[in-house]
Amino acid sequence: MALIKSISGIRGTIGNKPGENLTPLDIVKFTAAFGTILKGEKDSIRIVVGRDGRISGPMVQQLVVSTLVGLGIEVIDLGLSTTPTVEMAVPAAAADGGIIITASHNPREWNALKLLNEKGEFIDAALGAQVLSLAEREQFTFASVEKLGTVTAADYKDHHLDAIVNYPLVDVAAIGEKKFKVVVDAINSTGAIYVPALLQRLGVQDIVVLNETVNGKFAHPPEPLPEHLQELCHEVVRQGADLGIAVDPDVDRLCFVNEDGTLFGEEYTLVAVADYILSKRPGYAVSNMSSTKSLKELALAKGGQYAAAAVGEVNVVAKMKAVQAVIGGEGNGGIIVPDFHYGRDALIGIGLFLSHLALSGKKMSALRKRYPDYFISKNKIELQPGTDLSAIFSAIQKKYAQHPLQTDDGLKIEFDADWVHLRSSNTEPIIRIYAESDLESKASHIAQQLMRDIKEFSQSLS
Repeated sequence: MALIKSISGIRGTIGNKPGENLTPLDIVKFTAAFGTILKGEKDSIRIVVGRDGRISGPMVQQLVVSTLVGLGIEVIDLGLSTTPTVEMAVPAAAADGGIIITASHNPREWNALKLLNEKGEFIDAALGAQVLSLAEREQFTFASVEKLGTVTAADYKDHHLDAIVNYPLVDVAAIGEKKFKVVVDAINSTGAIYVPALLQRLGVQDIVVLNETVNGKFAHPPEPLPEHLQELCHEVVRQGADLGIAVDPDVDRLCFVNEDGTLFGEEYTLVAVADYILSKRPGYAVSNMSSTKSLKELALAKGGQYAAAAVGEVNVVAKMKAVQAVIGGEGNGGIIVPDFHYGRDALIGIGLFLSHLALSGKKMSALRKRYPDYFISKNKIELQPGTDLSAIFSAIQKKYAQHPLQTDDGLKIEFDADWVHLRSSNTEPIIRIYAESDLESKASHIAQQLMRDIKEFSQSLS
């Protein structure tokens, strides 16, 4: 069990001991720190709160809302919602910030508080550090009875869906003409509320929803990985559907299944959407350094440009702003459309992807064949506590000095057409090793070689 504090929020497993897990005391302390810093010397501020469908969601939300009210803060309570909906609701409600109660793709025993600024974007490192420091010191001043905050229930689902169907590059007419049959895996969370509603607004009437009861009792591990989506793959074929859609519990990650039951590929969600966007709006595409090189190749082939960001949504957004990108995201199925909002959003991703599919005139499997078959081997290695990770990275960098290296985010090594990316965890003695090649065996071989290097240098340094 665990409690992980970071500059973007706090996450952990529910129950057990304060300070070691995500308990009511930790939730109140962290919420109070965030609310106190946002409020500062102001008489009143407004914070939007929403949650996914997790079992612990109602308990956590009550604690968060009551703590904010105790600080004299006006709360806009969205109840069951999605991460991108909360992000859009913050500026729409003229709020000073937001709190999303979700552990994203983590198992059901986890929950988290994700913190947003007044733009509905994840807070930056400086503000995050302030929140962590104040939470540790517990120097809060709560409001008197005459100055307690208020709670207003609100629903921004229609606001979000209206914005999608009215987005210039979402072609509702083209999607409706195709009369798609779609199977959705809603993973027992708020995707069951939002995804079918969006599809109907896009003109899709034949919809089958799997795992549609919003109870947080996830029918399978919630991260949308191939091994977790076999039910969806089988059902797409059984139903004779045109495609399958899978989202994670807070609906910021998106992946697709082809009509023949094969996976479109999580890494290629962004590639396909970027293909469509770049055909309409030439410019920069951005992804993180652990995402497929297909996006870079696509952008350059279409006369655009590409920039890589450090891993993490806040880093991708910063890079997108710096280069004024027209599309960006992460290879985990995260789509960020900058003139929509600066956050991963599976729902706008669905609208754009279905527009691309409809206008292509192709079946899903044929559309997938437009993009290369690269393979990413994703691994991690756990080291003994106290291991000098920086010394290991320095040793590896020296060994591979003859190859192009990037050190902006861990260490990325390029081998002709292949690459490997090593990143250390901020909270655990872990190094993640991602490698990409045109052959699965080559990607695995590269990753395994670097894992051997890590073990060798770790032993020599101990």
